[in-house]
Amino acid sequence: MNIKTIFRLVLLALFFTASSSFAAEPPVKQLQAFLKASKSLTADFKQVLINEAGDPTQTSFGVFYLQRPGKFRWDYLKPFQQQIVSTSGKVWFYDTDLEQVTIKKLDESLGSTPALLLSGDISLEDNYTMEDQGVDEDMQWIKLLPKSQESSFKYILIGLNKGALAGMELSDNFGQLTRIYFSNVHINPPLKPTLFEFKAPKGVDVFSE
Repeated sequence: MNIKTIFRLVLLALFFTASSSFAAEPPVKQLQAFLKASKSLTADFKQVLINEAGDPTQTSFGVFYLQRPGKFRWDYLKPFQQQIVSTSGKVWFYDTDLEQVTIKKLDESLGSTPALLLSGDISLEDNYTMEDQGVDEDMQWIKLLPKSQESSFKYILIGLNKGALAGMELSDNFGQLTRIYFSNVHINPPLKPTLFEFKAPKGVDVFSE
């Protein structure tokens, strides 16, 4: 998976966090409440890439951390180690095997992605049409259809289990389907500031965009 695709997935994952207090609300209402509810979050994740035949081609495992406003850390642990850290309006991508760090600016150049919601000034309604999709795999699903024609995604599915984030499915304009399953989700845990500090290891190549 290339850097741009990973970047979009990370940004999407930032905004779909919930607590069990919203379980009684309709799925779309739960989703709308997430931005207001979660100041921090930790979760384990399993990410699966699906080909056009519906077969899995790559499965990754790792840990995700979130601290609002604007801080996150996405650690891929298996089968390859990658680290994605965001703070102070920048995102660092560290590929351990390639010994390479790429730095990107987190701003409105991201178009219609949920990265715009980091400020809290833009609602989901401004960027997506949201539809309840019923229950499947013990999850309530909400479909998000981008309103912007420049979006990189055809649609996004968000799965909730008892009011908590449990799964995502993302279909991009290049025919790639990505599914993410979350477990051990903790809402508003205390997180150390050092989690979101990144310093490039000695000897690695650093590219800034």
